[in-house]
Amino acid sequence: MPTKVPNAHESAKTWEYRELSMPRGTTREVARQYLTSAAEVERWELDRVRIYPDGRRRIWLRRRVYRVSRTP
Repeated sequence: MPTKVPNAHESAKTWEYRELSMPRGTTREVARQYLTSAAEVERWELDRVRIYPDGRRRIWLRRRVYRVSRTP
């Protein structure tokens, strides 16, 4: 199977990550509002969520970082 060769634009993309922790008493609605705001305003997208047995939430967000190369 042939491998895909990335073009210049695809190889310049990288991801930036942000990790959040929400305490045990945080409601689903509050978490949703915060994540929606981060997505709309700061262009973050949900990468991973871990909910612990004691109710804590650990959330990873990501967004693309585009490296701009200088033109001659």
